[in-house]
Amino acid sequence: MKTFQVLGSVIVITSTTAFLITNSDAISGSQLTEERWLAGDHHVHSRYSVGWNEETNPPTPELAGDAIYPIPMNALMARNYGLDWMVNTDHGGPNHSRVNRDYAYPELLQARNAVPEVMLFYGMEFDTPAADHSSIIVPYSENEADHLFSIESTFAKREPWPADDSWDTEQRMLDALRAMAQLSPAPLLIAHHPSRSATDLAVYGTTTPAELRAWNTVAPNIAVGMEGSPGHQAAGLSLRPFTTATENDNSDAERGGYGRFPTMGGFDQMTAQLGGFWDSMLAEGRHWWITANSDSHVHWREGGSDFWPGEYSKTYIKAQKDHHSILESFRQGRIFVTTGDLISELGFTASATDNSTDIGGTLSVSNNSSVSIDISFCQPASPNANGDSPTVERVDLIVGDVTGVFGDPTTSSTVGTRVVERFDADDWREENGCFAMSYTLPSVSSPVYLRVRGTNTSELEPELDPRGENPWQDLWFYSNPIFVEVN
Repeated sequence: MKTFQVLGSVIVITSTTAFLITNSDAISGSQLTEERWLAGDHHVHSRYSVGWNEETNPPTPELAGDAIYPIPMNALMARNYGLDWMVNTDHGGPNHSRVNRDYAYPELLQARNAVPEVMLFYGMEFDTPAADHSSIIVPYSENEADHLFSIESTFAKREPWPADDSWDTEQRMLDALRAMAQLSPAPLLIAHHPSRSATDLAVYGTTTPAELRAWNTVAPNIAVGMEGSPGHQAAGLSLRPFTTATENDNSDAERGGYGRFPTMGGFDQMTAQLGGFWDSMLAEGRHWWITANSDSHVHWREGGSDFWPGEYSKTYIKAQKDHHSILESFRQGRIFVTTGDLISELGFTASATDNSTDIGGTLSVSNNSSVSIDISFCQPASPNANGDSPTVERVDLIVGDVTGVFGDPTTSSTVGTRVVERFDADDWREENGCFAMSYTLPSVSSPVYLRVRGTNTSELEPELDPRGENPWQDLWFYSNPIFVEVN
């Protein structure tokens, strides 16, 4: 038995389960009914991301063989770092569907009772056929365990034993999405670290633009986005032992585990490149959202490359604090993301005459209308987990043309995306402790999308992240888009 004392609570870990004894208060009624920005993380591993003893037939799961923490501990740390919601996403192997159903799910139920302030979702890191991983987020219901078991046991490419290459095809992934669409309520699927296997800019590996388009086409209400900022961002801070003369020398560690081609400002190239893949999806008019997460396995202070959930990256969703509202707002793209707690709130609205909308929405205007854009951001009242109080140096308003579906599904760029305004402290005004700015887009005669990003750096565009970079010094936030259609 092992006991951890964390933030006034006690976690007791045995070889089979974990119990959390906490002094937390219950959620108030006002917190449940108020719609506000709720911070979360949809990619968190527990000790049920197991290792495998391959000397047995079939291989035997080994508890904490990959990720090491009990689900209640992850939930407690999520609460500590300001999260309102979290998804448990363990990944698989031969017959891992049973590990999820028989062990991870009961522990998730314990965590829900122990840490009620955090809305916990059941899910998994899907061993995606013909691609890299992805989050499956299962809606809260009495059938959630059965629904995930049916998906993983039938479609996860590492599930069968002996291994079966016929499970690792693009067609099987499309079949999986069609099966998910038959579930009620339907889950969400978010592509993980989509360019981690890329070898150069727009030279993709396991996950390709054509695959992501096909997912979204087959199941537009399920396959709704990708990780904009991947996890494993603490590699340069890790305290893992070294055999060199310099203790804990992490000068060669890459952010996000992107060893072939680096992240850009801590974001995947598919998101960070202006006019790149993400913009090409938006140019098609696709509702394709981005997120940020920890991909927590082992904390950097214990030899891993990870932050705790919410310690560095946050995905904010505007919703009421209940499972259904959070997931539906997620599906609608009412999302912004930030690293290093650069901001804690983002306002972004577009309006014309008496019509207006905000992040994730669509504004309908008549031909040649002017569109008024209002942007505001708030910065946290207290320092971030590194003890810093970073400041926003610049906010960019980005506009792209919506041109329709490209004939070539491998397209990963679009020429119609541009920064129309760069705001700095001279351009924004203080309002109620936050900062606001405005812009008018004149004479809109064809459909466009709008998005916002900001940074604490002087970089005009996110630069390639050098190995060993301190992630706390290179921070960004991104909004999801607003679409403008012309009647």
